[in-house]
Amino acid sequence: MKKTSPTLTRLLIAAAVCTVAMGAQAQSSVSNFPAAGNSYVELGLGQSDYSLGNGIGVFGSDQGNTAYSVRGGTYFNNNLGLELGYTDFGSINRAGGTTKANGLNLSLVGKLPLNPSFNLLGKVGTTYSRTDVSSNPASGIVAGSKNDFGLSYGIGAEYLFSPQWSAVLQYESQDMKFAGDRTDRVGVTSLSARYHF
Repeated sequence: MKKTSPTLTRLLIAAAVCTVAMGAQAQSSVSNFPAAGNSYVELGLGQSDYSLGNGIGVFGSDQGNTAYSVRGGTYFNNNLGLELGYTDFGSINRAGGTTKANGLNLSLVGKLPLNPSFNLLGKVGTTYSRTDVSSNPASGIVAGSKNDFGLSYGIGAEYLFSPQWSAVLQYESQDMKFAGDRTDRVGVTSLSARYHF
């Protein structure tokens, strides 16, 4: 049986405690939980950034590719909420083969309203990722697939065009496990259309 890392265990416990505490606070302050207008769905398009080495020799590497995401979330109050999302980070040519990644993310999200139309955003959570690497054996890069949990975080800004629609520009970073038990960062900068309901 696979052991869970102490860092991941602490992160999951902290997220659970925060979620329960915020849920209790929200239920005590509002009668209909969650309040109308506090939930959202969004579709995003962006550019991934694989922070991976090339291996040895003459094998080149792309840095990133087009990334796609879909997310949904809800705010427990005006500042804190929870978000679930899926991102496909695309595929890059690397080490005489290809490297690709995708992940399912659960994050605690924060919102700082600066005015009625503009919010600063932040998030921290975990991503359950799947990575797949193929490579030329001479490159020194281990090939194979890997699934695992890793830390994720992000920052961004939201501009509301109407009570229902907004645009979100954000940067996110995920720690992902690759073949050979190697952990590397995969980031994505994206622009999303968000619908509030």
